[in-house]
Amino acid sequence: MKEKESVYLETTIVSYLTAWLSRDLIRAAHQQVTQEWWNNRRVDFVLFISEFVINEASAGDAEAAEERLEALDGLALLDVNLEVENLAKKLVASKALPAKAATDALHIAVAAVHGIDDLLSWNCKHIANAERQDAIEKVCEESGYECPKICTPEELLGGKNDME
Repeated sequence: MKEKESVYLETTIVSYLTAWLSRDLIRAAHQQVTQEWWNNRRVDFVLFISEFVINEASAGDAEAAEERLEALDGLALLDVNLEVENLAKKLVASKALPAKAATDALHIAVAAVHGIDDLLSWNCKHIANAERQDAIEKVCEESGYECPKICTPEELLGGKNDME
């Protein structure tokens, strides 16, 4: 039997999962898709996070932060090391990501360095962005890492084995 794919959860996933339903139609749809993925598909993957996810999830309203951290409880924590930091710096230096998105670069770097299959994010400005994907992949590959597939929960709703 094939091993489950590994998925790195960027902070927007847990934020959308636990937030009050948005009045913004698109954001509300993203929240519902996230909940559907969490409830029905997450068991099909091995989930990982990093200290960056914990730090971001801890910020803001204390009650909301507690909910986010509860959802993350028990997920495997990836080690942040010099390789991760160096790859993140290269992603910014190459302009694959802007300097203001340094933490986003760290999310990508930690997933790439640890050989994670998929990086799940609703951050479509800097992470799950088709216009940035080639540049991100190039930096990862030139640095000796395979870039994870970067996608939204919507893209992981239907499984490879779902032939119905």
